[in-house]
Amino acid sequence: MVVPAEGLPARVRIHEVGARDGLQNERATVPTAVKAEFVRRLAGTGLTTIEATSFVHPAWVPQLADAEELYPAVADLPVELPVLVPNERGLDRALALGVRRVAVFASATESFAKANLNRTVDEALAMFEPVVRRAKAEDVHVRGYLSMCFGDPWEGAVPVPQVVKVCRALRDMGCDELSLGDTIGVATPGHVTALLTALTGAGVPVSALAVHFHDTYGQALANTLAALRQGVGTVDASAGGLGGCPYAKSATGNLATEDLVWMLRGLGIDTGVDLGRLVATSVWMAAHLGRPSPSRTVRALSHQEQ
Repeated sequence: MVVPAEGLPARVRIHEVGARDGLQNERATVPTAVKAEFVRRLAGTGLTTIEATSFVHPAWVPQLADAEELYPAVADLPVELPVLVPNERGLDRALALGVRRVAVFASATESFAKANLNRTVDEALAMFEPVVRRAKAEDVHVRGYLSMCFGDPWEGAVPVPQVVKVCRALRDMGCDELSLGDTIGVATPGHVTALLTALTGAGVPVSALAVHFHDTYGQALANTLAALRQGVGTVDASAGGLGGCPYAKSATGNLATEDLVWMLRGLGIDTGVDLGRLVATSVWMAAHLGRPSPSRTVRALSHQEQ
């Protein structure tokens, strides 16, 4: 039943991260052909932005070592296919394949910057600056991911001004869009509202913001609704709830795309996504991974065995 609520956007763009963020944390490496089919099936659901892979060094994330093979296998799809690039070498590899949307991955906290990038926050930003500058010179869209926006497993709650400072740095260096990550899933709606209010007050337009919630404490949908009420129109999600973070062991799965679509559909918010096809795609991928999908909506609509 569709029951709209006031103060929400008419349409939400889902930034699908299952093929990259979802699969990078798998113990077993998924064959390239299966990944390519996964991206193709996701495109067939109506999703318009599907993060395809990451051009990181294979030693860092061996599950995504096949980026050079995967991207050409899906580049013909009529959707946006952003990729993660950690440094200039990663950008070189992406540009050589004709990539038009890239993302860099920063941290709001020193502890996670050290664990993930082996750098301080400022050193990481300095590493990204030439990447963003060169990408923009090539007219490539740049997304800036920011991890640990709400809580950090080593530092605890993250002060809002600290997050705003790094967001401003990413915007000032040229990032078109910022994705605010609740990497360990500790955010609650009031915290989400406070951060978004502070960011817009600091001159970051809400149109340039996306949210990326993990469901560790079951708060991802509540936090998403809080963000929508603040005017956010882009939400990251992972088909079937795949994913975590290899550098933050307390990070559980991403917000499941199916759960998000179910909520948005009930609110009368357009996504352009065929929920039935999306569920079927996640069931298909779950079979390849050898386990049921953690998404409640996938389980409810597919009657998967528990």
